[in-house]
Amino acid sequence: MFSLKNFLHFCGKLQNQLTRDASAKATAMDQDEASTTVDNIVTQFNTYEDFLDSQITTLDLYYLEDEGLARQLVELGYRGTGEVVRREDFEARKAAIEIARLAERTQKKTLTSAGKDLHDNFLKALAVREEDNRSGKSVIFIRDRNSHGQEVSGYIDYAHRLKTEDFEVYFSGKKRLLPRPTDMSFYNWDSHIAVWNSTPNYQVIADNPEGLLFKYKRDRKILNVDPKAQPGDNSTRSPILTELYTQVVIFDHISRRKT
Repeated sequence: MFSLKNFLHFCGKLQNQLTRDASAKATAMDQDEASTTVDNIVTQFNTYEDFLDSQITTLDLYYLEDEGLARQLVELGYRGTGEVVRREDFEARKAAIEIARLAERTQKKTLTSAGKDLHDNFLKALAVREEDNRSGKSVIFIRDRNSHGQEVSGYIDYAHRLKTEDFEVYFSGKKRLLPRPTDMSFYNWDSHIAVWNSTPNYQVIADNPEGLLFKYKRDRKILNVDPKAQPGDNSTRSPILTELYTQVVIFDHISRRKT
């Protein structure tokens, strides 16, 4: 506990300092300057307590003999070596800066297709859908021959592939996008190997007597990929004329479920 004598002596020294600083603080900073000051403090200190501690001197602790009281005096504006910032202003600005930082980082996520000179219709279709498929919307059917000359076909979860590999090689023409045994479905017409896999966005229904179906996990709607049937609620089927593949069809789904 601090002694009354030391506290009164401290108050006397404080009064002298306040008198000396009165003229310097007579002119209040305008709103922009105040905001800049708060921003500088918020970015410098992780917590409000860290900021308060930075304003406390060893002399303060000597006279007050209580760190908690020293913090209170700084917070109330009666003591400190810098600017007075209220706790609510510090925390509100801290949250606002963090939100702005996250938003800026999201905006800086440049699309892989951005700036690419795309000539083929399929690559253009992928580019148009790239941003929407950050959350999972499209299924791509591709039929063509692999590097061994074998005919393969399959359904690709576009969003899942975007998250698990770099599409730079596809948009730049260095590599062709082909179905793999790890995709939603894969079939090798020469070896007759057939594989089905559910993905984070779609559940595969392979035992349907009418053909392969996919269930969109977010709204549980069924996507029917049979070319003779309707694709299903909120889904569209778009055949793509391309010079790069034997056959390409893109199914787009719009989820109506609120997130």
